[in-house]
Amino acid sequence: MPKQIIWSPLSQKDFVLILDYLQNYWDNKVVQVFIEITERSIEQISNNPKQFPLINKNVRKCVLTKHNTLYYRDSKESIDILRIFDNRQDPQKMEFN
Repeated sequence: MPKQIIWSPLSQKDFVLILDYLQNYWDNKVVQVFIEITERSIEQISNNPKQFPLINKNVRKCVLTKHNTLYYRDSKESIDILRIFDNRQDPQKMEFN
């Protein structure tokens, strides 16, 4: 049974910023493709959360595109989406709060 998905405020902000960037520098088709990739990946995570690698004891990562990775935590009742991080940034800057 799929788990409930809960977006953190940071992950919501990340997603909106990515969509804004794509809208400003690309076009609606690219925006729609990114949304579809994200939705499909979240559906996979919801159905089978352990399929993606752990990066520490309780956070997993799912590569969405070569530029963006989704980080999440699997709990008993839900999947907490923590961030959608631009892979070109310094990973030391990434926070999950």
